[in-house]
Amino acid sequence: MLLSGDTDRQRRQLSEIVDGYNEFYDFHPRELALIEPLRTLRMMYYSAWLARRWEDPAFPHSFPWFNTVRYWSDHILELREQLAALQAPAIELF
Repeated sequence: MLLSGDTDRQRRQLSEIVDGYNEFYDFHPRELALIEPLRTLRMMYYSAWLARRWEDPAFPHSFPWFNTVRYWSDHILELREQLAALQAPAIELF
């Protein structure tokens, strides 16, 4: 969730995050391969979370965009883009 932009920008952002992380605990570069799978899981989990709670009267009021054709079209497009990210090599720092 903290990485955005092209690969070079993401690499710079990630480098700063890892530098801060290393102040508290050793970061293992093999964990970089988990970024895109975990991002995909978060995307899917968020939609499922909203769907599970849709019958709560507060949810349609708070998330009126959720149960629309536009939302699901955009969500499917995001998942297709995410599939491409999953198939690409993991981002590397070093």
